[in-house]
Amino acid sequence: MVKNISNLGDAAVYCDFGSEVNEKINANVIDYFHHISKLIKDKKIEGIINLTPSYNKLIINFDLSITNYKKIKNFIEGLTISRDIKDNNQKIRIPVCCDDEYGLDFLRLTKKLNIDKDKILELYFGKEYFCYMTGFIAGMPFLGDINKGIRCDRLETPRVKVPKGSVAITEQFTNIYTFESPGGWNIIGNTPKKVFDKSNLLDPTLIKPGNKVIFYQISKEEYLDWNE
Repeated sequence: MVKNISNLGDAAVYCDFGSEVNEKINANVIDYFHHISKLIKDKKIEGIINLTPSYNKLIINFDLSITNYKKIKNFIEGLTISRDIKDNNQKIRIPVCCDDEYGLDFLRLTKKLNIDKDKILELYFGKEYFCYMTGFIAGMPFLGDINKGIRCDRLETPRVKVPKGSVAITEQFTNIYTFESPGGWNIIGNTPKKVFDKSNLLDPTLIKPGNKVIFYQISKEEYLDWNE
């Protein structure tokens, strides 16, 4: 549940669900996000123009000409949330090619972690991941929690260009770069699967907050022959 509600500038509300990053707290954020989104769609609340969920926070932007902070705060405090576990049960499989051509940071990781590439891959592919949020670039999923044995800091000097489709890790998270972008995460492979499709106007994002993701390894030949 929401632990604290406060102003964020003149036209936004900051909902704090706690200081930790875990599935339970993030599930509460997602429940509020979906519930409020539905109320907006059903026109049961006016003035909210944007919702931004994160690991443990929800930011609600509103139109000052229609509503105000006090009304939004009272609205949030009066909500009764019933969990919709449909999205949380969805599991998405993502293929990853980890050949050295695509796994750009294995040399760094093996030195930092003091384990070999095969062990890194074993620990990485040995579990499923929870999507806490999407952001930074369109459709990029922030997935947790990776095995403690392969948690590593960001690059000391971020790359100017990270290739589209790169699968990367840092600290307790893994993600997928949906577009070519600057970035400082450790790249362990690349996926040929389209995670964000801007031509799909109704539903461009494959992985959504609350989804579970299972990565599986493919060969370079499978990567090059991938067609969807």
